[in-house]
Amino acid sequence: MKIHSYQHKVQYYETDQMGMVHHSNYIRWFEEARVDYLEQIGLPYHMIEAGGILSPVLEMHCQYKTKTTFGETVIIQVGLKSYSGLRYTIGYEVVGEDGKIRCIGESGHCFVNTEGRPTSLKRAKPEWDEIFKAEITVE
Repeated sequence: MKIHSYQHKVQYYETDQMGMVHHSNYIRWFEEARVDYLEQIGLPYHMIEAGGILSPVLEMHCQYKTKTTFGETVIIQVGLKSYSGLRYTIGYEVVGEDGKIRCIGESGHCFVNTEGRPTSLKRAKPEWDEIFKAEITVE
């Protein structure tokens, strides 16, 4: 699995009364990181949509380790954990400025056409299928 990085500076509105990031924001960060990841590998999400493919979220998992606070910059390490042509799973690790892991998680997605029918990238967009396959390959 190849690892890509996404940086996020914590905003005040993302915190709660306890002075730490509210748990719901980590899921938003995962989505920000996923869209950035797709751009980094040469498949910006707007291009995927323009190609008649959508990639909805099927599931999200997040395990919180240590707190994140306002003003901190975190690095979200992103990598493709699995890919079948129809579904894929992305792994996330949020790391604070002190090097400590803030949370880990993963999200599951599939590919559908504009009518919402499951679509295999292998058949619909073989060149995109090759990009995903290259990401899962460990060199």
